[in-house]
Amino acid sequence: MADALDVNAHPVATAEQHAHELAALELIEHPTVKAAYDEVKAEWLMKANPSPDMSACFDEAFHEVMFSAAVWSSNQDPLRPKVTCITRLAHPVSGRQVPGSRWGIDNPDSIYRVIPISGDERYLLHGRVGENRMTENYFTLWDDSMNTVDVLSGHDLELDADGNFTITVNSDPHDGRPNHVQSAPGAHEFYIRDVMLDWSLDDPNHLAIERLGAEPSAPARTIDEQAQLTAEFMAHYAKFTRSLSRGMMNTEPNNFHLPHVDDQGGSLRNQVYVGGHFALTDDTAMLIHLSDADAGYFVVPVSNIWGTTLDVVGRTSSLNKAQSVPNADGTYTYVVSTQDPGVHNWVDPCGMSDGILTVRMAEFPSTTNRQLWVNSETVALADLDAALPDGMARVSSEERATQLAERGAGYHRRLPEVR
Repeated sequence: MADALDVNAHPVATAEQHAHELAALELIEHPTVKAAYDEVKAEWLMKANPSPDMSACFDEAFHEVMFSAAVWSSNQDPLRPKVTCITRLAHPVSGRQVPGSRWGIDNPDSIYRVIPISGDERYLLHGRVGENRMTENYFTLWDDSMNTVDVLSGHDLELDADGNFTITVNSDPHDGRPNHVQSAPGAHEFYIRDVMLDWSLDDPNHLAIERLGAEPSAPARTIDEQAQLTAEFMAHYAKFTRSLSRGMMNTEPNNFHLPHVDDQGGSLRNQVYVGGHFALTDDTAMLIHLSDADAGYFVVPVSNIWGTTLDVVGRTSSLNKAQSVPNADGTYTYVVSTQDPGVHNWVDPCGMSDGILTVRMAEFPSTTNRQLWVNSETVALADLDAALPDGMARVSSEERATQLAERGAGYHRRLPEVR
């Protein structure tokens, strides 16, 4: 099975990935799935009570979330596991248009891949790191509620001379062995995060999964059984996203200051989250001030209440540490405003006057003299210059165009179908 790791192919846009996406296109035409689209859409809109801006972006976001449910739900057989990437942007495959598949307040820097796992089985996860290693990369084994069973950091991988690795996945204890993830009866799937800090440089891992042992002891799902599972995933995605958004929207708008650390419900162990929502007018801006405690990674992204990020390729709707310019004292300041304020660190809400913002920080050093904090303030655009730190990096219209061009070129390294 290690031979299936084609290191000459693209690490994400694999033949297996494309075949899976095309099968998902067929799946969403099944009557059970089409009925679920209508039912979930009506219920979600009714319960969300969206603002005008959120209503305007619902249809596009909804179809992404529902297609993500089809992609993810159709790789749920631990006896026949595949490596599939979720939260991709729309792209063509074999002359057909594959929808985007973002959901769950995705991180624009992350390549998310999932692999179904059974605690009763033994697996080998084969891989190769890229020439330019990532700052953050985690192999998280979840139960069926997205709670962490075990996790392996990419920093701890032992590699051969060519950068290859094999991770053993079974219920055997660690006992000091390298490249091992200890499974358990409740283990359900891998959720693998390859985080692109420098979009123009970082390389995601090549991955292939191998299940050991005898031939599968149970048949694969029929198309009708798979359609029913997909319909259940669609309903779950809507419910899960409503819960996430409700937690973000229950705070005062434009008020970001309470860090959250967890490894349950989909959160990553050892990552710090600061979330909330913003509400702006055309003549106001929100400033986000951040001290990262020398974290190797952080990102400041905006999203809608439906759980999808915005135009992450053509606009600065997210900025991570590598994409940002620090203040003179090493802290960072970001301007969130519907109008371009002419600063480098503009988090562009893409015309939305309200939405969700979730700061994520990770890869902290063992010791640091710098504190961790995030706070915010709302100012009138007319008073913005006076509110900004001295020396904050500004950009001309030409420099903004260059910033966006570099951003788009960097992102398309992981989406080679769109060139």
